Amino acid sequence: QVQLVESGGGLVQGGGSLRLSCAASGRTFSSKAMGWFRQAPGKEREFVAAISWSGSSTTYTGSVKGRFTISRDNAKNTVYLQMNSLKPEDTAVYYCARQSSAYATTRGEDYDYWGQGTQVTVSS
Repeated sequence: QVQLVESGGGLVQGGGSLRLSCAASGRTFSSKAMGWFRQAPGKEREFVAAISWSGSSTTYTGSVKGRFTISRDNAKNTVYLQMNSLKPEDTAVYYCARQSSAYATTRGEDYDYWGQGTQVTVSS
């Protein structure tokens, strides 16, 4: 059984930064890609960023490119999302997810385990 636990969310002013963490249990963490998704109130869940099993490949949705950075530490079974220059439209619940393969993809259906989410609120 795999468990994903997110942390690091909170309230921040526009232009500020937050760093989300996702700690994973289980021995297969280092062989799987990981991703971050978010869901704002009244909206569908959307892809944010993903990273391959080794960390050598990353992909981002267009609205966060240049502002967010995904990274991972396989020794600590943890994936991170560094969020800079935050905007009010980044307000959402952010979810960490484990991909069923080693390669980073943008489709939610490719991910088989999900965390409980952490709230990020950006004030204007």
